[in-house]
Amino acid sequence: MRTPIGVIVGSNRRESINRRFALALTRLVEDRVAWTWIAIDDLPMYNQDLEEDRPEVVRRFTAEVAALPALLFVTPEHNRSIPAVLKNAIDWGSKPTDRQVWRGRVACITGTAMGNIGTAVGQQHLRQILGILGMTVMGGEAYVTFKPEPVDRAGNFLDDAKRDFCRAYMEQFVALVARFALPSVP
Repeated sequence: MRTPIGVIVGSNRRESINRRFALALTRLVEDRVAWTWIAIDDLPMYNQDLEEDRPEVVRRFTAEVAALPALLFVTPEHNRSIPAVLKNAIDWGSKPTDRQVWRGRVACITGTAMGNIGTAVGQQHLRQILGILGMTVMGGEAYVTFKPEPVDRAGNFLDDAKRDFCRAYMEQFVALVARFALPSVP
């Protein structure tokens, strides 16, 4: 039986290198994981005035997250933090506090960028936010530089060293999920 895990890409770019990277990562352990890709780019900006009658797209998003024991976050870094589209999704999932969907789930964070430190600072901010919301965030760090291109457009690794590093990281995530994630999270 394959473990259900969600994938959230913190980018709304059509040609996102983080979406390509996420696809490559999921393929490394696809024999043991049933991946669910969770869209965040269609969510309206969080507004507490909408809480009483949430838009259908928000209900879809929170139900998808709530149904999974673990999430893989693959995100770019914007201005040394996380992209607005990802923060917006986190806000929708965290409100109202008594029904927030992040608590009790396992998270793995990574991302890629053209710069030498990848998405290091953005990942640190995301780690802090998810921890505050009650997620078990996998330790270790995976900062991957996207030059030369480590994956092709179909999600295949082109760089053996990066593939091996990422495979070890994903193996660690799958083991953490098996150890800590509840089969059914309320």
